[in-house]
Amino acid sequence: MGWLILLGFLLLLFGSLVWFGKLPRGAYEITGAALLLGVAGYAWQGHPGMAGVSIEPLEKPNSFDDSNIESREEMGERFGTAREWLVFSDALNRSGKHGAAANYLRNGVKEHPNNPDLWVGLGNALVVHADGIITPAAQFAFQRAADISPEHPGPPFFLGMAYAQSGKIDQARAIWTELLERSPKDAPWRDDLESRLAAMEQMQPSLPSPEIPNVDK
Repeated sequence: MGWLILLGFLLLLFGSLVWFGKLPRGAYEITGAALLLGVAGYAWQGHPGMAGVSIEPLEKPNSFDDSNIESREEMGERFGTAREWLVFSDALNRSGKHGAAANYLRNGVKEHPNNPDLWVGLGNALVVHADGIITPAAQFAFQRAADISPEHPGPPFFLGMAYAQSGKIDQARAIWTELLERSPKDAPWRDDLESRLAAMEQMQPSLPSPEIPNVDK
């Protein structure tokens, strides 16, 4: 089938050169020879019968969780400078452009280095870009947010989530337990935090509480 398509394309090209390109009659033979030489080269190195191969995109849209946006808004940004940056970064993540989303927020923290919500957003974007794995760069972003605003619930909550996604359940549980202890009774994120900790206890009830990593000093 591939050879028939190639032959048809060859005839179409030659006809176009004759009728539309006004190819002189004396050049018919040399033009035909050149086209046949190209076909011979393809026959030597090409594989017209081979099935096509689909190339997987480098950016995947399936590692971004929209539910994190609601949790983030409960714990920090709803209005102001950070929201403008975060909304656009979320749009990039939804379209699968995770690297672009992280780079965009890197520019955000450069312009607003003392905004903890942007640092939390950058940490989250870096985790998404790494397919749910916490990296040293993401850890730094969460720690920077905690240094700027020690009482902010976002850094420990999302750092704990990143640890949990990376399979480091004991670290996640330690961070979330400490956050729950200092969260107000009416905090909008408290129910979510309690349910996550309860699920962890059901999975690993016998684990002792490890030392709490430094995320809010």
